[in-house]
Amino acid sequence: MQHAVGSPLPPPHQPGHGPATGWSPAAHHPGPHPPGAHQGPAPVPPPPPSPAPGFTGAPSAPVPPTPQHAPVPSAPDTTGHVPLPPGGPVAMPSAPPATSAADPAATTLAVLLIGPAGAGKTSVAKYWADHRRVPTAHISLDDVREWVRSGFADPQSGWNDHSEAQYRLARRTCGFAARNFLANGISCILDDAVFPDRPVVGLGGWKRHVGPGLLPVVLLPGLEIVLERNAERTGNRRLTDEEVARIHGRMAGWYGSGLPIIDNSQLDVPQTAQVLDDVLARSIASPPNW
Repeated sequence: MQHAVGSPLPPPHQPGHGPATGWSPAAHHPGPHPPGAHQGPAPVPPPPPSPAPGFTGAPSAPVPPTPQHAPVPSAPDTTGHVPLPPGGPVAMPSAPPATSAADPAATTLAVLLIGPAGAGKTSVAKYWADHRRVPTAHISLDDVREWVRSGFADPQSGWNDHSEAQYRLARRTCGFAARNFLANGISCILDDAVFPDRPVVGLGGWKRHVGPGLLPVVLLPGLEIVLERNAERTGNRRLTDEEVARIHGRMAGWYGSGLPIIDNSQLDVPQTAQVLDDVLARSIASPPNW
C-alpha cells in the first residue's frame, strides 16, 4: 500500500544494535597491561639447535625442478566469468513500423500490473510470464517485502515507520532487479497495489526506480469478485472485507487517468493474459502519458 512520502527510514545504528553488536575494540586492542608487564616487541624465537659435535647427518638432497606440463586446453563448455551489462533506467520500447503491429509476446518489456487485493495480479503476472516467447521474470512486491522474516513489519498490524521503510526498501529492490534483468535481455512484470491518489509514492516511485519505459496496466474487476478471491486467501495476505472494499474504492480513481484498465470480472487467467497482450501492443504503439 502507498502512504505519504517523507516518512523516515530506519534510524541509524544505535549502541548495541546492528552488525557491530558484539564487536569491541578491546577484542583486538587489549587494555592497559598489568604493572611490570613487558610492552615492547614480541620476543623473537631462538633459531633451531645446531647438530651436536661429531654428528654427520645425511646431506640435504637437491630440490628437483618442477616438471613443466603442456597447458591443458579449456573444454568448450567450461563456465567462466560472464560479464553482465549494468542495469540502468528502462527506456520506452521502440514503436513498430507503421506497416506492422507490435508483438508484445516477442518484445522485451517492463510491465507494472496494478490492482487491488484479490484482482488476480499475481496469478495473471505468473501466467503471462510463463507463456512468453522471450525470457521473462515476475517480480512481486509482496513477495519481496516478505523476504524480511524476523522483524517483518506487517501493514495489517498498523502502518508505521517500520512498515513504510520496509515497503519503500522492497520497491527499490524490485526496481534494481527489474533494471538488471532488462539490461540483460529479460523482460519483467511487476505487480503492486498502486493507488491513484498517491501519485508521487505510487507511479512516481516505480518510474524513478525502473525507468520511463515501464508500461502500467490496471487490473480492476468488480468488488464482489475481489471479495470472493480475498476470502480464499490465507495468512497475512488475507484482508478484512472492509479493507478490501476500501482499497477497491480507492482504485476506482484510475478511471479517467489515461492508463489502460482491464475488467477481468468475467475472464479467467489465460483470457486476462491475452487481453493484457492486446493492451500492451497498443501501449507500445502509443505509450500512455503518466
